[in-house]
Amino acid sequence: MSPETATSSQTGNSSQTGSGVKAGSSAEAGRSSGIRRLKIGVASRAHVHADGFIALLAAAPEVDVYVSDPDAPDAPDRGHRGIPREAHYVAGYQELFDRSLDGVVITSETSYHRGLIERATAAGTAILCEKPLATTADDARAIADAVRRHDVPFLIAYPVRFLPVCRDLLARYQSGLLGEVVALRGTNNGQLPVARDWFTDSRLAGGGALFDHVVHLADLMDALLAARPTTVSATTNRILHADRPGTAETAGLVLVTYDNGVVAAIDCSWSQPESAPTWGGLTLNVTGTRGDLYVDAFRQRLRGLDAATVDKLDVVKNCEAVRRLVPRTP
Repeated sequence: MSPETATSSQTGNSSQTGSGVKAGSSAEAGRSSGIRRLKIGVASRAHVHADGFIALLAAAPEVDVYVSDPDAPDAPDRGHRGIPREAHYVAGYQELFDRSLDGVVITSETSYHRGLIERATAAGTAILCEKPLATTADDARAIADAVRRHDVPFLIAYPVRFLPVCRDLLARYQSGLLGEVVALRGTNNGQLPVARDWFTDSRLAGGGALFDHVVHLADLMDALLAARPTTVSATTNRILHADRPGTAETAGLVLVTYDNGVVAAIDCSWSQPESAPTWGGLTLNVTGTRGDLYVDAFRQRLRGLDAATVDKLDVVKNCEAVRRLVPRTP
């Protein structure tokens, strides 16, 4: 987030900005270039990713960003407080969607996704929605129906498959380097979002770590395998962060069997301690008949062995064994 934050308080005017656009800023450059600027909204700052979206959009020279967080609690990072000065604050969702937006990022509590998506589709606005999609199957079906009915572009925020290291993994697999994949093992562990109590409120979030941290690996596995799950089982508990309000799970392990026989395991726990130097991470180990690859997505690392490398290692081992058996000649 920009260190230059909005200082004005909400007044009778329903739309406000900070104290103006800085001279020489990227936003000013976009305004002076004469290009057609995009209007992008951000609906709610409830999600921990909301301010990241706002900061990136506000810094883009070709974008005007409008933020609305009408149900916000009195917190320094909610409502109009602390948004970049290049961003515009809008008091209510109806006014937000009345601005003929080109697109909207929905970063509310999960249970409110359906209502916001139905507003956005009715306004003909393209949508990027934070994961998970919904808290109930009925809401998910209603969202799908609204998107189809109004024919608007719609994406869920699954960025992991697009990371360079994950694209490299997909390319290596598609090249046949690994042979036939037989097993996947993934982890998406992180810190509990302590600044947002709703993450452990099942009514608002739909669930806890299971809902929040399975999706990125499941999406990456879908992209890799191009197969459909046939059975899914999971176990969860609240041993971690047992003193937190709410009833949602804080740890979980998921097992998935796909229709091509592949078995996958996902550890989705909020197991990273608050004292850890980083928020968390995402890893995936892919085991195939001709090789093995390990991806550390956040560190952008990819390592492993293919069959050719293993054959070379076997040759080296055999040579060493021969040297030990054959005595040296004087």
